Amino acid sequence: MTLFTGANSELNRAAHAGFESRFHRPAHDLWSAPGRVNLIGEHTDYNDGFVLPFAIDRRTVVALAPRPDRIVRVASSFAGDIVELTLDELAPENLHGWSAYPLGVAWALGQFGADLTTVSGFDIYIDSDVPVGAGLSSSAAIESSVALALNEVWDLNLDRPTLARVGQLAENRVVGAPTGIMDQSASLLGQINSAVFLDCRSLEAEIIPFGLDEAGLELLIIDTRVSHSHATGGYSARRQSCEAGARLMGVKALRDLSVDDLDRASTVLDEETFRRVRHIVTENQRVLDTVQVLRESGCAAIGDLLDASHVSMRDDFEISAPELDLAVVTARGAGAIGARMTGGGFGGAAIALTPTELVPTVTTAVLAAFTLAGFATPDLFVVHAADGAHRE
Repeated sequence: MTLFTGANSELNRAAHAGFESRFHRPAHDLWSAPGRVNLIGEHTDYNDGFVLPFAIDRRTVVALAPRPDRIVRVASSFAGDIVELTLDELAPENLHGWSAYPLGVAWALGQFGADLTTVSGFDIYIDSDVPVGAGLSSSAAIESSVALALNEVWDLNLDRPTLARVGQLAENRVVGAPTGIMDQSASLLGQINSAVFLDCRSLEAEIIPFGLDEAGLELLIIDTRVSHSHATGGYSARRQSCEAGARLMGVKALRDLSVDDLDRASTVLDEETFRRVRHIVTENQRVLDTVQVLRESGCAAIGDLLDASHVSMRDDFEISAPELDLAVVTARGAGAIGARMTGGGFGGAAIALTPTELVPTVTTAVLAAFTLAGFATPDLFVVHAADGAHRE
């Protein structure tokens, strides 16, 4: 009899039962990976910049069992179909829909040294409580859990920074979303009660204690339920603007510009490209400032940086939405000490750093504001910084 205990026990049981229901045999083992919240540092990752995400206590669980043949089958709690093909058919052009995430990882592992002509096939079942389309990186949670599982089952011995690159390659080449490496890094490297300070150029990561409990604060998620997709045009257009700005400014990436370079940028770039560049340059500085403030003064002192980040994303990068703006301004008015949209934008979620005793007040105010505006009812919940991917 398989026993499941701990915080993820219900999700683990569901994944185990779902595997048996679909494949009519027990899973070999379970692996899980968390979603993430980006505390600050939006769209800086693909510009070789700095980010400060943390893994959250919402997870994706993968139940897996090897097969004696070369067939791979994937199923999930959020799709009725079982997708089946052979290892020989693993190629970006053959992978579509939701299954592109887990199967794209299997293909990408082949690009990082796995010999797909000798490894075994597998059956995988995926269950998750990471909200989809909320900017909490449900995709990276799938990619990271599958990467960790296959890394063990196939005896690849790849380290976690490499597995993050595997997930990013799957998302870029197979899913078609031009994202950076932040999400997978947070999902794989996260630690409880801490954020991951990541240099997206060197991939050096440092764990920064967060200290919410000691400060009497909670991080409230406001999922606007406005869905977004990084594989569609808005995200790609922002990346293209950043690349054009770097090229025109004569640097490898916008990471190489500082706030002092913005005066010159305003004379070199057209107005829109300048605003895109200004967001990235100032956001990189805000990440560095946030890390310094966390070290010196604690999380209660970062509210102004969160607010400034949202204004920059709203006005310079233009990736917010009316629902996100309403969530941020309402949360601040009801007592949150800082708030911003999080994730790639065009929908998704906002975060509000809120005194514990004011979480009900902020929640009530946001729900009322959304009702008054005629928006769909948002989903509000508190998240905590959690450990990264692991075998269950």
